[in-house]
Amino acid sequence: MLIYSDVLDRPAPSKAGRKGRKTATSADASVNLETVAAGVDRARAALSERQRDDGHWVFELEADATIPAEYVLLEHYLDRIDDALEARIGVYLRRIQGVHGGWPLYHGGKFDLSASVKAYFALKCIGDDVDAPHMVRAREAILDHGGAARSNVFTRFQLALFGEVPWAATPAMPVEIVLLPRSAFFSMWNMSYWSRTVMTPLLVLRALAPCAINPRGVHVQELFVKPPTEVQDWIKGPYRSVWGRVFKHLDQVLRPVEARFPQALRDRAIKAAVDFIEPRLSEGGLGAIYPAMANVVMMYRALGVPDSDPRAEQAWRGVRDLLVENVGEDGPETYCQPCVSPVWDTGLAGLAMMEAGSGSHASAPDDVRERLQGASEWLRDRQILDVKGDWAVNRPDLPPGGWAFQYENDYYPDVDDTAVVGMLLHRQSDPKNAEAIERARIWIIGMQSTNGGWGAFDIDNDLDLLNHIPFADHGALLDPPTADVSARCVSFLAQLGHPEDRPVIERGLAYLRAEQEVEGCWFGRWGTNYIYGTWSVLCALNAAGVPHDDPMVRRAVAWLESVQRADGGWGEDCATFEGAPPGVYDESLPSQTAWAVLGLMAVGQRDSEAVKRGIAFLLSRQKDDGEWDEQPYNAVGFPKVFYLKYHGYRQFFPLMALSRFRNLQTSNSGAVEYGF
Repeated sequence: MLIYSDVLDRPAPSKAGRKGRKTATSADASVNLETVAAGVDRARAALSERQRDDGHWVFELEADATIPAEYVLLEHYLDRIDDALEARIGVYLRRIQGVHGGWPLYHGGKFDLSASVKAYFALKCIGDDVDAPHMVRAREAILDHGGAARSNVFTRFQLALFGEVPWAATPAMPVEIVLLPRSAFFSMWNMSYWSRTVMTPLLVLRALAPCAINPRGVHVQELFVKPPTEVQDWIKGPYRSVWGRVFKHLDQVLRPVEARFPQALRDRAIKAAVDFIEPRLSEGGLGAIYPAMANVVMMYRALGVPDSDPRAEQAWRGVRDLLVENVGEDGPETYCQPCVSPVWDTGLAGLAMMEAGSGSHASAPDDVRERLQGASEWLRDRQILDVKGDWAVNRPDLPPGGWAFQYENDYYPDVDDTAVVGMLLHRQSDPKNAEAIERARIWIIGMQSTNGGWGAFDIDNDLDLLNHIPFADHGALLDPPTADVSARCVSFLAQLGHPEDRPVIERGLAYLRAEQEVEGCWFGRWGTNYIYGTWSVLCALNAAGVPHDDPMVRRAVAWLESVQRADGGWGEDCATFEGAPPGVYDESLPSQTAWAVLGLMAVGQRDSEAVKRGIAFLLSRQKDDGEWDEQPYNAVGFPKVFYLKYHGYRQFFPLMALSRFRNLQTSNSGAVEYGF
């Protein structure tokens, strides 16, 4: 997950994209329940086969060219080159090159300068001839867009590590920042978890200014419009506000001052940075996200720590564990994931399996019960009960009780994951789950921000001005509350039904009401996008008892119906994070359709034509093996900067939607009991 606030320049929903678009036809949308049941059985069997022997599920988590390209550069920085592996990464990078000559941030996306610079650099390191057609096209596209000098901050850091640009190309970020107290404006404790973990080892690297070994002497000066030594201004707009210009001026003032910092202070700051990092190291690496993990590997090398040191070995192993090998169109290929998602995948897959097994653990077939039992045992073992993570800076008296997103990341439990896992365990009605559920409940309540919403990892992490500093050109330095995460927390607490939690729920509902867009949808911070956000909130409103005729609900239903496509499905891609009309795409997608149908069914639309047409679409796209295919990305790391594709979404969400439709059609009440 990531962050969102208005400083990320959220695109406002617009009706412009709907003009002239065909609406869903009014033909009979009846659905044969036997066909639905058969579809559920095939999908359930397919998802069952993907469960690991120890009870958990984990699917691939794919980003863009950036992470696999950075991995190649990391090997050349360290002189730990695996030629066979890099050859497979080259196959992957060439396959995903865009028709525009560069590399996009998501399937079918526009040219992205920074991703293209890294991909080109990586392919050149792999050994691709610069005169090869794909390299010529990439180089011309990069130069046409201003060249490597105009790439983003993280790309310029990468180039500085290889000596391609001077360190002056990076913002003034003295490592002494780690010494600032929580009350200081620029304190790292005012930043999000991912910012702290990525930035801390990067500050050490910037202070030491190391240079890559680069044993093959690969350089990319041809990607610059003019030599880097002639670039006068590395920090340019566009600025999101006047504060961007103010902070740029401060950056210029700080540079000569930083050079006069006493060495003793610098040494103390580097030690403080290492002292912050090392307790947070695990088999999952620092923060269990690639950029932080790779920065730690390079930091240890810069500090003179030998590769054989257990800390360096562990850090390197964590990075290598992110590699995924597949057989693609052009043969074996490998890419590097930004992180792994086993807890999230297991929670969602478990909920889908439970719905497929008639909606409750007690009534599920024996094979489903056994699989859910294995999943719950695996999840219980991974609840974080003895580590107070960074969130405790703001809630020191709150006992831990959350789950991380990854296999191991104890300092950074994920609020969204905790709510989803809590709902799964609670629906199983297993006494063994009682303590885990109560600990999760207490932790979720304690993580509520003062505005009534919930962030992904932090509390009240909303100091918007920080998103305007030169380092934050991605606009994602913070972790403020978001509608989708808040909706999940409301759903979880409402499902538990503790009367004393009602004030917490009401504050959450007030936050969600305030976040509704003019057209009736909700922004999806961690999923793509308005369909994801609207589904999440409608489920929460239903669980919390908000009447289905509430104007807020009616507006959301009307919006979902208005963006249904002529074939009965729904679609939306990552362009809506960049200003494209919300809920609109050129094709219908299984995951998006499932979200829309689940949202509509949650608020009493079980028998609507829109729902039936959506179910018919899902059945029409299901393959013989019970699974679904879709190429577009379905989630977001940083809007406009970093997008994700959860390979499991196209499997468990359609299963959940078909199963719920079947269960509602065969029940007496026709009401959705839960908020997910």
